[in-house]
Amino acid sequence: MELLIISYACKTSAAHNIIGVIPYLPYSKQSKMRKRGSVICKVMATMLGKSGLTHVITMDLHQKEIQGFFDIPVENLRASPFLIDYIERLIPDYRNAIIVARNPNSVKRATSYAERLRIGIAVIHGEEKYDDEDKEDGRNSPPPPSRVEYKKIEILPTLMPKEKPPLNVVGDVGGRIAIIVDDMIDDVDAFVKVAEVLKERGAYKIYVMATHGLLSSDAPKLIEDSCIDEVVVTNTVPHEMQKMQCHKIKTVDISIMLTEAIRRIQNNESMSYLFRNIGLDD
Repeated sequence: MELLIISYACKTSAAHNIIGVIPYLPYSKQSKMRKRGSVICKVMATMLGKSGLTHVITMDLHQKEIQGFFDIPVENLRASPFLIDYIERLIPDYRNAIIVARNPNSVKRATSYAERLRIGIAVIHGEEKYDDEDKEDGRNSPPPPSRVEYKKIEILPTLMPKEKPPLNVVGDVGGRIAIIVDDMIDDVDAFVKVAEVLKERGAYKIYVMATHGLLSSDAPKLIEDSCIDEVVVTNTVPHEMQKMQCHKIKTVDISIMLTEAIRRIQNNESMSYLFRNIGLDD
């Protein structure tokens, strides 16, 4: 709301260009319609455009298609060069590492990292089970106005519930350094369970790398008590308090990329230089 108010104030003051630097775009996970839910990210994009912003600089959107929600130019920068540089400089014997995709949806991202590091990949298949959602379909509410009893007629075919297999590792991680890559770390329960599976399969060190370290709720305590050796995130989201609670959290500074993007836009220079060696899957 502060950003919307400030951008609208600049718009009403006849500012020529209003550039919004939003390293982590809020609600970027809500970019798809789930059942009958709303696409909140589309609402955010519309509000930012209507408030007066003429350009948006962000980093590692949850889905690249989010850029299509905006009616203004969006620069979706990448943090992977900084994370790859961290791996090469500060992880000993990284040639013995293997990039791990936390789920099949992250395979493209893991492949992009692995190709630039020239190492292999592994994929976690299966998910932990969650509680079933409310199955009430609404046919009993409100009740029929008359006293006539109606028979329930099954119009839609009955489908079997989706069975999720247990977590399994596709690939050899025995005696290797496992590096889990993702775009954000919020709820760490899934990462902790994946780390336990990797440990059981013989991985002797486990790293988690992501761009946005939200680390909400009791995430620092869970990381501290887990078998994860290190969690590496960038400073797109402030997490100083979380670092005080957990010594395993490390920060990579990406401010130089944001400043260079601002400078290039201000001087009407090409932004292509910031996307060199960045593949479509990154």
